[in-house]
Amino acid sequence: MPETSHLTFRKSSYSGSTTQNCVEVADLPAGAAVRDTQNRDAGHLSFAGAEWTAALGAIRADQF
Repeated sequence: MPETSHLTFRKSSYSGSTTQNCVEVADLPAGAAVRDTQNRDAGHLSFAGAEWTAALGAIRADQF
């Protein structure tokens, strides 16, 4: 798992703008890292590119 200090996290576009229940996403060379905005010290989850693509597809399918 990459060091969090070397990652540039941004608030996920799938997080609501009016809620504090948010996740942050950072780009990895071959995927993405995700962490809880309110619990940043807990670390992050890393996803390979194919896993991240599948996760985003599932999220998008549930929103429509």
